Amino acid sequence: MTSSDIPGKVVLITGGGQGIAAATATTLAARGALVSLVDRDPEALRSTLLGLGPEHHGVIADVTDSPSLDHAVQSTIDRFGRIDSVFACAGIGSASTVAASEVEALLRIIDVNLNGVIRTVKATLPEITKQRGHYLLMSSAAALKHMPRANAYAASKAGVEAFGGALRLELAHKGVSVGVAHPAWVATGMITGSGTRTGDSKTLPWPFNVVSTAEACADRLTDAIEQRHRKVFIPRSLAAMDVLRWLSTGPLWDRRMRAHAAATTMALEQTTSPISA
Repeated sequence: MTSSDIPGKVVLITGGGQGIAAATATTLAARGALVSLVDRDPEALRSTLLGLGPEHHGVIADVTDSPSLDHAVQSTIDRFGRIDSVFACAGIGSASTVAASEVEALLRIIDVNLNGVIRTVKATLPEITKQRGHYLLMSSAAALKHMPRANAYAASKAGVEAFGGALRLELAHKGVSVGVAHPAWVATGMITGSGTRTGDSKTLPWPFNVVSTAEACADRLTDAIEQRHRKVFIPRSLAAMDVLRWLSTGPLWDRRMRAHAAATTMALEQTTSPISA
């Protein structure tokens, strides 16, 4: 898929009712794509669809539930006749330590962020293979660095990166392309609703401390879908960290982050009840 043929292409987006996914849906629609939004929140889905217009589609489904995803895929095909591209964006976050979290809460993050991507791919794979289409899977800059209180979240996003890399190799000979997105901080409700996470963005070294607008992120993600990019980094400077990621996962990084971890995790674990799912 290129920018010259995006008009009329059908893009299914999970988590499409809000945040980065909704912003990307808006940008894709503005460039002429037909968007099918999948979200578990009826109100968010309705609100975003209202802004897109009646030519677009929405389905209530949960990425942790395969039958509901199967329904969303079939509903999209019934409406548009096909699916050309999938943006697997549904995800949740947390800013807590392992000690201060219930195990169910940690596993919930993995189930939504990683297993949800796997379920989305499985549900759409026959159609995307038929159309020789494209996948864009949402990972994160968290997969490129180690951070306290990003434990299960970082694990889920690193898993998406690895899953996407393997999937790319499996599908290349079928004409299907697979991209992985690595945004850093984006000004959506996932971080602006948490003072702790907003503060985290200010303690990190460049380029991990860059906060992008949802609109700027959506432009880059839309380009990546149109042009079938293998990887997309937001901001672009994160691409260097992909090559040099040992700088943000090795002992020197650990030394730098140790004081930050001590200051934030001790207080959190002493003053809060365990985070539940």
